[in-house]
Amino acid sequence: MFEGKNILITGGTGSWGNELVSQLLEKNPTNITIYSRNEYLQVEMTRKFNSSKLKFIIGDIRDYNALKKATKNIDYIFHLAALKHVPICEKQPFEAIATNIMGVENLIKAAIKNKVYKVIDVSTDKAVMPINVYGMTKSLGERLIIRANLLSSDTRFICIRAGNILGTNGSVIPYFINQVKTSGVITITDPHMTRFFLTLEDAISLLFKTSESSIGGETFVMKMAGFKILNIAKVIKNELGDNNSSIKIVGKRPGEKIHEVLISKYEVENTYNYDKEYFIIFPQLNIPKINQYYNKEKMPLINQKEYSSNDLILGYEETRDILYKGGFV
Repeated sequence: MFEGKNILITGGTGSWGNELVSQLLEKNPTNITIYSRNEYLQVEMTRKFNSSKLKFIIGDIRDYNALKKATKNIDYIFHLAALKHVPICEKQPFEAIATNIMGVENLIKAAIKNKVYKVIDVSTDKAVMPINVYGMTKSLGERLIIRANLLSSDTRFICIRAGNILGTNGSVIPYFINQVKTSGVITITDPHMTRFFLTLEDAISLLFKTSESSIGGETFVMKMAGFKILNIAKVIKNELGDNNSSIKIVGKRPGEKIHEVLISKYEVENTYNYDKEYFIIFPQLNIPKINQYYNKEKMPLINQKEYSSNDLILGYEETRDILYKGGFV
């Protein structure tokens, strides 16, 4: 699918981008362009991969003219760039709006202008029934992406929704590990809190599945279990701490949910079991190609009121096994 293709990854210097590049290089594309703002991380990736297929552009998705140049002759775009830290977005909402909404609109216009074949937008569980600025901006970004299918017959736009990636930058796991090693005290906000987690490999599988199977206008959601944040903290304390290590409850941060939702109660009537691994959410907008492409009669509707991280929670031992498998403890 990607052989001989030109690929652009926005915000591609993070954990997602590194794993995506690693797997894409095995699929023999013509080139992969990393479009991001972090000069140092681009240098690190250059040294890490040492591949003539990689190209790097310093740029911001807020800059339409720069995006227009970067998307020329591109076949696939994976849109990873976003402001993601919940408290920072709460304190500086306009910055989140400028990147997560206006930046998406710039990307859409540039992709349509240059007749890019497919744009895959990486969204988040926090975009579902959002209560914080980050989630609200990502939710609007999703709407812009889906609507863009009505603006062009050449470019297809698709969303994926994912949970948190185990062990990536900003994840609670390296944060907890650092806390137990430096102070011996792990801080969590609420003992009942649950989150969706998946591995980087699963996340990239979702991107590839979406790239291959989509027609434009869908939102793909991976089926996954929930984790209790308290169990993650307990495993890290017990495996990496000592007899003096402890867990401290500090209370919820602004804009933080107890449980995350990947499919809302308002979306279940348009959500189908695509296969054993994925759900697919069809748009409320009338996008004719979708109805022609999918035979919904062969895909059962999701049989849930919503899809929440509180639905199926892994226990302590299962959490411990997964952290061991990932090499975190």
